[in-house]
Amino acid sequence: MAEVVVRLMRLPGADPEVPLPDFATAGAAGADIRANLPLEHREGGLTLAPGARALVPTGFAMALPQGFEAQIRPRSGLALKHGLTVLNSPGTIDADYRGPVGVILVNLGSETVTIVHGERIAQMVVAPVTRAVLIEVDRLEETTRGAGGFGSTGRR
Repeated sequence: MAEVVVRLMRLPGADPEVPLPDFATAGAAGADIRANLPLEHREGGLTLAPGARALVPTGFAMALPQGFEAQIRPRSGLALKHGLTVLNSPGTIDADYRGPVGVILVNLGSETVTIVHGERIAQMVVAPVTRAVLIEVDRLEETTRGAGGFGSTGRR
C-alpha cells in the first residue's frame, strides 16, 4: 500500500476531544471525518429537514502534497439508513487549499436527521492527480460511438 504524508491542523475553537480524520481499519481506503460543531450546536446537534443542506464544520485544515487531492465522499451507512449524503460528491480539496475543511451534507431522506457533535459524517480518500494538457483542435478523431449521448449505447 502506497503512503503519502498529509499534515492536519486542528483549528482554533475546535473541540480537541473530537478525533481528527483516521482510518477505522487497516484496509480502509477512506479516513473517517467527524462533525466538529460550534458551541451552539454541540449539545443538540445540527438538524437537517428533508431536502435541507448544510456546511458541516470538521474542526481541521490540512496540507496535501503537490500532485494529490482529497476526495470527500459519503458514508454508505448514513446514505442507506437516513438518506444523508455529500451534496457535491465527491467534493475535491486541492493541494494548495489551506482553509477549514467543511462537508456539504444534504438530507435526501423523508425524515429529519440530526448530526451529532463528533459523529462520523463522511470519508476522505487521498488520491494522485493527473493534470490534463488541454489543447484546442479543429476536428476530433472518429469513434464507433461518435456523438451518441445519454443512453445511446443501450441498457446492456
